[in-house]
Amino acid sequence: MFEQLGNRLSEALRKIKGLSQLSDANMADALGEVRLALLDADVANEVVKDFIEKIRAQSKGTAVLKSLAPGQMAIKIVYDELVSLLGGHRAGINMADKGPTVVLMTGLQGSGKTTTTAKLALHLRKEGFRPMLVSADIYRPAAREQLSVLGAQLEIPVCYPADLNDPVKICKKAMQAMKDEDANVLLVDTAGRLQIDEELMAELEKIKKEISPNEVLFIADAMTGRQAADIALTFHKRVQITGVILTKMDGDARGGAALSIKSVVGAPIKFSGIGEKPEQFEVFHPDRMAQRILGMGDVLSLIEKAQEAANEEEAKKLERKMSAGDFDLNDFMQQLNMVKKMGPLNQLMGMVPGLKIPKDAAIDEGALGRVEAIINSMTKEERKSYTIINGSRKERIAEGSGTDINEVNRLLKQFVQMKKVMKTFKKGGGLPGMPGVGRIGR
Repeated sequence: MFEQLGNRLSEALRKIKGLSQLSDANMADALGEVRLALLDADVANEVVKDFIEKIRAQSKGTAVLKSLAPGQMAIKIVYDELVSLLGGHRAGINMADKGPTVVLMTGLQGSGKTTTTAKLALHLRKEGFRPMLVSADIYRPAAREQLSVLGAQLEIPVCYPADLNDPVKICKKAMQAMKDEDANVLLVDTAGRLQIDEELMAELEKIKKEISPNEVLFIADAMTGRQAADIALTFHKRVQITGVILTKMDGDARGGAALSIKSVVGAPIKFSGIGEKPEQFEVFHPDRMAQRILGMGDVLSLIEKAQEAANEEEAKKLERKMSAGDFDLNDFMQQLNMVKKMGPLNQLMGMVPGLKIPKDAAIDEGALGRVEAIINSMTKEERKSYTIINGSRKERIAEGSGTDINEVNRLLKQFVQMKKVMKTFKKGGGLPGMPGVGRIGR
């Protein structure tokens, strides 16, 4: 996500970075490129105009003029304004002070509203809450069944009053059913349309009046660009949106929706969907997103993903083995599995500071799978003691894993290098980074 915008902005800011002094002329050139980059990213015109004017005004400020590195100060201004444009700070779910919390999910059909409802429920359960789901969509075929299936897969209770066919009555029934399920958060999936219409809005207003939600979240498809902000504004005028969830962020290389929606609607982006799997759902951090856009990486999110993927007891056991120099290919496989749990490689790469992936480079997502297949084709003895793996054994392993001897050799070389790294940590302690697998571009 934001690949196209990030590349364009990086190019524009590179011109500013080394400037020993700022002038209207050199700033105008750079800001012109920033403006074009934002417009090409499908950011709303009025948002781009306001963004550029704020940067231009601040770049003439006393703090910049007296700075020892005006170019660096100007980049900081761009970063700060980008954070502000994305919402300023993290905005979580507004939980009720007393009684259950009710979240109304709104949006057009096709934005991923139903799957996002389930994803949010899973996220809230991880946070220690007890969510329950209900579908008030009586129009889309099998909409209620879809939510019930997702709830069953995630082991989250779903209220499904099959005898009711009125959205308002369904929601009222769900409010009552929360006590039986010992739930403290109700997520209401509402009906969407292919386009905004009066019937949809009137129904949402009735539901909102009946259940008095703590949150009214708008689910926006990031692929629709600035149009998502215009649609959100229409919903906001009728049901007062309190937050936004952007879906399909993994497929949007431009970022127009994310950069437009807060300014246009006034409601913050609270979460983003970055894939189809239930766990591919993130809290939206404006500062971290700005860092990614400007090529600064996102170390905090990378650390959080690693902590989520690692079992604390297994991690400690692995650390003891590393410190003792008893690290074998079984342990290597265990670390690979941690990496797999962290998410797609292309998303992880974008979080590494300073790592610029060539535009035409392909991220080899299959590398982890091939390494796993190679290790699985080894005997217990070979995994325990890699030095016994001779030429004939390599041929057998390659054939059994569907790879070739070169890939087997590459894996063993990486493993040997990692064991050498382990020795440097024996005195200092602490787990080194995850193992590198394969090449970024093939």
